Amino acid sequence: MIDTWGLLRSGHDDAAVNMAMDEALLNWHSEGKIPPVLRFYGWSTPTLSIGHFQKVDRTIGFEGIKKHGCQFVRRQTGGSAVLHDDELTYSVIVSESKPYISQSIREAYFELSKGIMEGFKQLEIEADYSIPKERFRDRTAVCFERPSDYEMLVDGKKISGHAQTRKKGVLLQHGSIPFTMNKQMLFDLFFFSDEETREKKRSAFSKKAITINEASDQPVTYEMAEIAFQKGFEKGLNLELVPFKLSEEQWNEVHELAETKYRSDDWNLYYRKRVLADGKK
Repeated sequence: MIDTWGLLRSGHDDAAVNMAMDEALLNWHSEGKIPPVLRFYGWSTPTLSIGHFQKVDRTIGFEGIKKHGCQFVRRQTGGSAVLHDDELTYSVIVSESKPYISQSIREAYFELSKGIMEGFKQLEIEADYSIPKERFRDRTAVCFERPSDYEMLVDGKKISGHAQTRKKGVLLQHGSIPFTMNKQMLFDLFFFSDEETREKKRSAFSKKAITINEASDQPVTYEMAEIAFQKGFEKGLNLELVPFKLSEEQWNEVHELAETKYRSDDWNLYYRKRVLADGKK
């Protein structure tokens, strides 16, 4: 056995609470207050999350966000924008000092992706690793348009996405595993120069991405996926996962962080501009 981690099933919550929870877990783990944690969660309202340093201007379609009643939040982790709706989301919070966590981001992705690979096997879905041989010049703001290192593919199509950051000596990785995907909503949430381009992107998307319920021979529920990926992480990383719950005091800290940071325009809209401006001083 490599290690013992906490297993947190936090259920469905809104965007601010979900992101505040992961930041709080990172802080507590860095302070030695909690063990490494694998967290499973969902979203009470469809949400577009953007990467830590992702641009907002002329990238995100805020009219579409308003039209579909979506929430909008900036993540701690990098990567492109993700529509969180009908999905299982996981986060990993673990110290960089662990011997099985490589200093190489790619190698750490590979190690942690073993748990995802085994989870798909539990669901009898045959997935493969994405190993890009070169960087793409044509950047995209939409996460599921292109696989990153060691994300999962089924029939050459991306079925799960992940993003990572390292702060205070702790690795935080987010992962999105959709059951279904509302492509009409998804491409309404981004800015395009004209509607023809939007529709071309929307039409081509099905050739690039796939969901669990498109890949599976039987419908997969949130509860089924939780069990499958719990077993996947236990087997793939050789872990013992022990149930973990937050105290009332910890929940209060999460909600305070949600209110002061993740519901604020200063973080969600203006953080990148502020950092760039500070860098020029």
